Amino acid sequence: MNLANLTYAEGAVKDRKRVGRGGSRGKQSGRGSNGAGSRSGSKRRAWFQGGQMPIQRQLPKRGFKNLNRIEFQVVNVGDLDKLPGGEELTPALLFELGAIGKKDTPVKVLGDGEVTKKLTVSANAFSKSAQEKIEAAGGRITKI
Repeated sequence: MNLANLTYAEGAVKDRKRVGRGGSRGKQSGRGSNGAGSRSGSKRRAWFQGGQMPIQRQLPKRGFKNLNRIEFQVVNVGDLDKLPGGEELTPALLFELGAIGKKDTPVKVLGDGEVTKKLTVSANAFSKSAQEKIEAAGGRITKI
């Protein structure tokens, strides 16, 4: 037995009830007496709840989602100072060293921590305190 020839157990799959086709199912052929479900061509949408207020209308709509928001990956200057190796830090190098998790998402450097090395940092954005700390240590920043 392998995946190519699996079958259902005996009696597990039944044919669907084909209602409204004549035959011996009684007066309304299993469709009930009135309403949309008894008519031909009747369909129910997947989210239909039988006339009850639908769940998508019951739930409140809250807040505001800014479509122009840019989601940054943040790195603190204290973390940059602890990184091994080069004085030249780019987003690609930060990704290799594990300081950031995604390669293609913009990087912002924040000012938490202290800088003791002379660093040249390339990133998409810098906080004012991060910029001041890097430049006070003799480093440079480059906005991408």
